[in-house]
Amino acid sequence: MESKLIKIRREILVRIAKAYFENNLSEKIDRIPLKMRPKNGTDISRCCIYKDRAMIKYRIMAVLGFGYEDETDELTPLAEYAEMALNKEIEDTHLTILTDLCSACVKTHYHITDACCGCVARPCTTSCAKNAITVINGKAKINPDLCVGCGKCMSECPYQSIIRIPIPCEESCPTGAISKDENGKEKINHDECILCGKCLKACPFGAIAERSQIIKVLQSISKDKSVTALIAPSIAGQFPGTLQQLHTALLSLGFSSVMEVATGAELTAIEETKEFIEKMEAGQPLLTSSCCPAYVLAVKKQLKKLEPFVSHTPSPMIFTGKLAKDKDPETTTVFIGPCLAKRKEAYDSDVIDYTLTYEELGALFVAKNIDVNDCVPTEFVNKAAKEGRLFGISGGVAGAVAHCNNSNIEVKPCLINGYNRKDFKQLAGKLLLQKPGNFIEVMTCEGGCVAGPGTIAKPNISTRSVESFANKSESIYKPEAQAI
Repeated sequence: MESKLIKIRREILVRIAKAYFENNLSEKIDRIPLKMRPKNGTDISRCCIYKDRAMIKYRIMAVLGFGYEDETDELTPLAEYAEMALNKEIEDTHLTILTDLCSACVKTHYHITDACCGCVARPCTTSCAKNAITVINGKAKINPDLCVGCGKCMSECPYQSIIRIPIPCEESCPTGAISKDENGKEKINHDECILCGKCLKACPFGAIAERSQIIKVLQSISKDKSVTALIAPSIAGQFPGTLQQLHTALLSLGFSSVMEVATGAELTAIEETKEFIEKMEAGQPLLTSSCCPAYVLAVKKQLKKLEPFVSHTPSPMIFTGKLAKDKDPETTTVFIGPCLAKRKEAYDSDVIDYTLTYEELGALFVAKNIDVNDCVPTEFVNKAAKEGRLFGISGGVAGAVAHCNNSNIEVKPCLINGYNRKDFKQLAGKLLLQKPGNFIEVMTCEGGCVAGPGTIAKPNISTRSVESFANKSESIYKPEAQAI
């Protein structure tokens, strides 16, 4: 079931895309907040339609590629931002907090509800080592100045009358990159942020947004030049219909050609296997995958001890982008996937020009009245192998390396299938001290890329679709497999 917030976000994307296709974005964009929240309307999310309109305005700015922090004059019309977006360069800041939309959630704390019965045993008071709980007029009370947040009172209460009230965005962030500023509003420390997008998914107020590149993609398509869509392996199951129908839908949208990133995943698997064998022969205890850009950023920023053990093999996106540029140096490459961190990886590369999420692609289809299920299927020029098509789910990378290994060294895989803040703090120690395997596949999102922040389908549905599509494909032929 789509949340109201997701519906709002997707409606904004569709309205902007539709206005662009109709060549009247500048004329229509300032009226989008009013159309979505008309006078005397009843569909209000905030205290009033004016707050709702402000929320929509700032989300529109993010879709145009601007952050909340870019606003210097509140009276600047959205039409002006739309014009600026056409000439705006992509920036290396991919997340923005829409501060006016942040509800300044109360600090994470434990709270005693009205379900408290003031029982005689009072295990909450006896379990608290800090004497932070007292019973007043037959009800337990927590002194926030003494409470250290251990949670023992909650686990001991026989009536389950004590609850933990979290700050969703902070709780979801594995690296602790998001916290309150002096005004109680959330802020992102970009030096610690790994762009996993978990805070974006967690915030129930929609106060965190990604700076979209959808306008730059639309602009590229409209210039009647070569634009190549690079679709990630996790795209299977995101849209109705088959991958062959999706191929046709992308061509109908205006892309000149479509490539499966799974073809690049084959090359990643082959090269990573070679690297694995070399490192094991040299006496290195383990090698970790490098396909997940959020994990790679985490290592660079906070897990320095793991840096020597991270594979140097390029990701499937980079390999596929190189294939596209080798074929046509003038083509504009657009990676389409579920991942926010891919925007950073693409920005740092010289073979990927722009990125779109599945959610953004879905908005383009709706805006142009393209139903994937109604499209005539067409085949990809280069068909990918089974192992490459499985990269989008947990175990796919490790399985591909094991398949491509033709040495006497046994691949002992270990899957890090998503991690939270507690797991993240222990990750380096777990891998280096416990040595749970010699090839470590790390996925920041539980389940793999199918659970990324830019997906449409539920991860379990997408996983089954990815497996079904991959199982119909031939395997990489190991003896003659050579990467570029």
